[in-house]
Amino acid sequence: MEPGSSSCPRGDGNPRESSPFINNADDDKGTLYDGKNMALFEEEMDSNPMVSSLLNKLANYTNLTQGVREHEEADEDEGAKKQTVKSPQMGTFIGVYLPCLQNILGVILFLRMTWIVGTAGILESFIIVSMCCSCTMLTAISMSAIATNGVVPAGGSYYMISRSLGPEFGGAVGLCFYLGTTFAGAMYILGTIEILLTYIVPSAAIFKAEEKAQEADALLNNMRVYGTCCLTLMALVVFVGVKYVNKLALVFLACVVLSILAIYAGVIKTIFEPPIFPVCLLGNRTLQNHGFDKCMKTEIIDNVTVTTKLWSLFCKGSELNASCNEYFTLNNVTEIQGIPGLTSGVISENMWGSYGPAGMLVEKAMPSVPASDASQDKHMPYVVNDITAFFTLLVGIYFPSVTGIMAGSNRSGDLRDAQRSIPIGTILAIATTTIIYLSCVVMFGACIEGVLLRDKFGDSVKGNLVIGTLSWPSPWVIVIGSFFSCCGAGLQSLTGAPRLLQAIARDGIVPFLEVFGHGKANGEPTWALLLTAVICESGILIASLDAVAPILSMFFLMCYLFVNLACALQTLLRTPNWRPRFKYYHWTLSFLGMSLCLALMFISSWYYALVAMLIAGCIYKYIEYRGAEKEWGDGIRGLSLNAARYALIRLEEAPPHTKNWRPQLLVLLNLDSELSVKHPRLLSFTTQLKAGKGLTIVGSVLEGTFLSRESDAKRAEQSIKSAMAAEKTKGFCHVVVSSNLRDGFSHLIQSAGLGGMKHNSVLMAWPTNWKQSSDPQSWKNFIETIRETTAAHQALLVAKNVDSFPHQERLAEGTIDVWWIVHDGGLLMLLPFLLQQHKVWRKCKMRIFTVAQLDDNSIQMKKDLQMFLYHLRLNAEVEVVEMVRRWMFRGIRINTASHAALNDKPDVSPERVHMTWTKDKFCTERNRNRDHSANMAVRDLFSMKPNQSNVRCMHTAIKLNEVVANKSQGAHLVLLNMPGPPKNRGGDENYMEFLEVLMEGLNRVLLVRGGGREVITIYS
Repeated sequence: MEPGSSSCPRGDGNPRESSPFINNADDDKGTLYDGKNMALFEEEMDSNPMVSSLLNKLANYTNLTQGVREHEEADEDEGAKKQTVKSPQMGTFIGVYLPCLQNILGVILFLRMTWIVGTAGILESFIIVSMCCSCTMLTAISMSAIATNGVVPAGGSYYMISRSLGPEFGGAVGLCFYLGTTFAGAMYILGTIEILLTYIVPSAAIFKAEEKAQEADALLNNMRVYGTCCLTLMALVVFVGVKYVNKLALVFLACVVLSILAIYAGVIKTIFEPPIFPVCLLGNRTLQNHGFDKCMKTEIIDNVTVTTKLWSLFCKGSELNASCNEYFTLNNVTEIQGIPGLTSGVISENMWGSYGPAGMLVEKAMPSVPASDASQDKHMPYVVNDITAFFTLLVGIYFPSVTGIMAGSNRSGDLRDAQRSIPIGTILAIATTTIIYLSCVVMFGACIEGVLLRDKFGDSVKGNLVIGTLSWPSPWVIVIGSFFSCCGAGLQSLTGAPRLLQAIARDGIVPFLEVFGHGKANGEPTWALLLTAVICESGILIASLDAVAPILSMFFLMCYLFVNLACALQTLLRTPNWRPRFKYYHWTLSFLGMSLCLALMFISSWYYALVAMLIAGCIYKYIEYRGAEKEWGDGIRGLSLNAARYALIRLEEAPPHTKNWRPQLLVLLNLDSELSVKHPRLLSFTTQLKAGKGLTIVGSVLEGTFLSRESDAKRAEQSIKSAMAAEKTKGFCHVVVSSNLRDGFSHLIQSAGLGGMKHNSVLMAWPTNWKQSSDPQSWKNFIETIRETTAAHQALLVAKNVDSFPHQERLAEGTIDVWWIVHDGGLLMLLPFLLQQHKVWRKCKMRIFTVAQLDDNSIQMKKDLQMFLYHLRLNAEVEVVEMVRRWMFRGIRINTASHAALNDKPDVSPERVHMTWTKDKFCTERNRNRDHSANMAVRDLFSMKPNQSNVRCMHTAIKLNEVVANKSQGAHLVLLNMPGPPKNRGGDENYMEFLEVLMEGLNRVLLVRGGGREVITIYS
């Protein structure tokens, strides 16, 4: 058989394998090839491999070359070798729920929650907690949608934002998230030092206050010195052995859980036996219980009245007649219980807030005698506000206690099933922590005296941690638990932040950060750790937990704002790749979350909010100015289609990313003699496929010259526009006048569109009456159009029986059947998904059929296909149809019979060799030659004449049609791979016959031919 001489291709290019039905002499070795029984598709087997040979690779996404090449460019540029990835084993509980729980619960709960409840009151604290938790819950819903919209490789939240919103937003938000994580490290370190110096070893303080007014400055200086030492130590631990930090994570989590359990146990115990923590009041003022042991002015010892240590704090001597502070003289000392208990009724007193300026005395609502001179009060041992407290400040201080919701998505690479675990684990963790926080607000307000709640550092209870006084069995459970919890959280921030910076640097979108992409030989980010430590030190030099918390609140809120924006944008744009497995999201929820984030930013601190936005804006403009060459398929790109010149230029810079690909259609219409549209249902189908999104150009061709047919062209354009309006098709109309139809359609395919707004797919109707047509030019034009779309790398959709396609009426429940035989970019899978978005096709379910060859494991193929569809977030039934062995032997008989017949007729003319093979001729030839010897056939196959490939192609078409008709007779729509036309134009009529046979007996058929690029991806 001569190469290239047949009208149907020969195979996959291997000269030994000239027959699709049998092997050669090496049959016993099992050297089969991909293409048996599929002669129609052989010519393009190199570029469009058989699905059966590709499925195993597609299902195992770690080996998927197309997506990985786009997403891991940086690794390949550096020549990094891909290593075999172990199958991740973490489930929802260990992999997402617990890390989120550990990251959310922490320093603010232990050190500031009681103070917030005392200062804001139960009602306003409830509002603060509800607002912040609602914000993170809405963000988690948006994040779950993004995280389940494909595989999220390492990089977690930064990866999600940058790949959803583009490099400019990705870089800006990624750096904000990095700064937030870094300042969180500073906050945790300050919390660790505060616990150490205030509650564990107060004597370790280097700077000591000689007067009460200097106490605040001394504390800040101690925090700076010890904080710097702690940061240095933690940075060294991270540098030397990050694996130990990860191993200790569960230990730190255990500390948090035990501390919370101790709080709940303590609350329950207060019902029966409240702990004894007396608070000493002078009049209505709370006293610092450091310099005295008895809450009384005088006491009687051996019938002698003597003064106490408290007396000497307010008087100039210990004598009874010594001159004393006026307020001390006028008011009595009383002792109250700091923890009156759950049933004491103290909840009504703590319902409302008690805000005030710095230096304001912490007072109980009870009568007292005021002094005329209050100038000396600041030198007396009263408990006072260390900072000015107001509602918005408390929001900023509290918000860091609800951050940490990204911990699960950051571990996406370690999860067994990330698309299931991330939403469930994150939302459950937020729900759990919300319940803990809200219950803590009520419990603290119901169990603890108001003046003790407002005592931030526990001075009135001998320097005990206020939340510790409530715990059972001992305050030390909370003190030690919170100390290790803060240590662990600080270490994890110092571990995570450098990796985030390294990921941003390696993306190459911010040029001056590229140095931080380098690290040790094992990949540890050394330079990034150094920068993180320097930024963290700036937070530690601020030295106040209350001042650092609002800063990191800004950065986290900005990050959450953009997560919500990404989800809302993708949902509203309806990008074809937007197919989250998590279905419980809506753009209104994302918009509400975005608004809440913005509101909280300005509520917490309007000037910090403006600074954070300015930083993000500067980074955005810098990346845009330097030219973000990375193309990740961002949602912002979809908006560019609606903009003017600037957007068109932007669109032309680079082709759209796989996940932004949607069919931009050129619809080729035929007009009748009255210039009316022949197949208006083609426009209906366009509307259903596009849903008003993207580009639609409706084109038609008139024969003649433009000068003579100008008026006809305008009439045709109006006719098409009327048809488009009737069918609700949104798009542009383009009528071309050309000397012949073939050239006209060629011009449309080449030149329709403008700049980046060009079509990538062509939709046309099948020439129904091509056999009856007296002019063969009609079907020849059709085949030439197929060739030209292929040459232009455009997809082609051909609708058969298009007039029977649905108009506006909704179809009843049924199926859209996809026959996926060769892989040519995934368009076959994308089209049914797009159709299902329209109300007409919404009730239809997708079924995917693929063909197993003789040596394929059909059970494994089905599993692989199901896994591939799961990663694509597509819901479809899967069926693998086996090519049974009897087809093969029948094929041998057919081929040899025809060959023998030809050998009997040596006088056959060349024209006869290229006869048109109809189904009737095929069956006649087969039946006439059934009794020939099969052994002769095998020997003679290797010298087949050119027309024998027609027999093979017809055999493929008949057999495929039998199977398709059997399985999909009742389907609302059947999608089939469209074989390419033969390279030898002499076989064009045969090719039309093959396609006719392939679609015989089927009602609505859409032949699909890919454009030579991937159009669907498993990645987010």
